[in-house]
Amino acid sequence: MISRTEIQDAGRRIATHVRRTPVLALEEKAFGIDARIFFKLECLQHTGSFKPRGAFNCILSSKIEEAGVIAASGGNHGAAVAYAAHKLGHRAEIFVPVITPKNKVDRLKQYCAAINITGNSYSEALAASKERALETGAVAVHAYDDARVLAGQGTLGMELEEQVRGLDSVLIAVGGGGLIGGMAAWYQERVRVIAIEPERAPTLHKSLAAGQVVDVDTGGVAADSLGARRVGELMFPIAQRFVTQSLLVSDERITEAQRALWQHLRLIAEPGGATAFAALLSGVYKPRPGERVGVVLCGSNAELSTFPV
Repeated sequence: MISRTEIQDAGRRIATHVRRTPVLALEEKAFGIDARIFFKLECLQHTGSFKPRGAFNCILSSKIEEAGVIAASGGNHGAAVAYAAHKLGHRAEIFVPVITPKNKVDRLKQYCAAINITGNSYSEALAASKERALETGAVAVHAYDDARVLAGQGTLGMELEEQVRGLDSVLIAVGGGGLIGGMAAWYQERVRVIAIEPERAPTLHKSLAAGQVVDVDTGGVAADSLGARRVGELMFPIAQRFVTQSLLVSDERITEAQRALWQHLRLIAEPGGATAFAALLSGVYKPRPGERVGVVLCGSNAELSTFPV
């Protein structure tokens, strides 16, 4: 279990390396929803997602040799590790599956990472990265199943609580579970933590139903960021204890949420970044009248050539 003290320590460790992203408080009954909505704009974080929090905390907590660091990713975690390594003067090697959008691969090149495109899924890229780490001695930075990464992601919850007091609930998109694991470890039972996943990537949802971590086939519009076949072993007991509800949204609802964020607020969110809001906009999550709802917009690395304007 990740402690609040570990998250506070992580916050101090990464403070000069990550952005304190803003919160956008919407007007009452925005989008026709009878609730007070607070968007945490983590889409404005370095590299366009929340991932640098965990990447910096892991790297700064490790002894890095000449081989540098290595990671597997659908795109966002790889960019964060590459960015953090580049800023800290380390070599980075990133493995991504073939489904990774071109814009995310280009971002890796921008941060001077060595790139390996291999496998049809994140899990296959992860297996290849583990073999490579054994060969080179590079420090592996797991996307979500690492206590240092979890504590780093938990700083988002700590930061949001400082910015918005008295939240009743917070909606968080789930892939491998690093973000919701860290945030749930921070909030514990003081705020209702709601997990939102695509219907075609119900990884945490099925594990919670089974009472244990299980493998899940994944796909859909958010597969590059939320398509982990298996949630982290470290986050799962946190989710069992502190995640209040697990909900699923369709690809169509996710696309509608992307479009609404752009048309009404001029915010660009990738599918995974719009997934939490999709549950609220579609009515899959129904807040109580006047409920104070935090929504994490966790990623902005959309492929603009196919963006649903």
